[in-house]
Amino acid sequence: MEIISTDKAPGAIGPYSQAFKVNGMVYTSGQIPVNPASGTVPDGIAAQAEQSCKNVGAILEAAGSEFSKVFKTTCFLADMGDFAAFNEVYAKFFTSKPARSCVAVKTLPKGVLCEIEAIALA
Repeated sequence: MEIISTDKAPGAIGPYSQAFKVNGMVYTSGQIPVNPASGTVPDGIAAQAEQSCKNVGAILEAAGSEFSKVFKTTCFLADMGDFAAFNEVYAKFFTSKPARSCVAVKTLPKGVLCEIEAIALA
């Protein structure tokens, strides 16, 4: 097992790693829309979805992977009313259309609107 860590994505805000590489697979932790350079969160679901996707992409890159190798994601939304707007942004990054679960949750860390985790080939 190899711990994956990059400063191009937000650091963990708890006792966990950004990702692990195990047997040719990459398992990312959920990525919230924190800009790793500034520590800020953009306003609105579209901007937050984009930042979350960028954070996942940075971790995939650090692990030697990429969006086209993702085959499963789990997405968390604070409001299922944001589903369509979230999907518009998500579709720009996850063009291979991986298998996905998308659920509404009561709250997310730092009060953000979305979180994305991914499983990919390394």
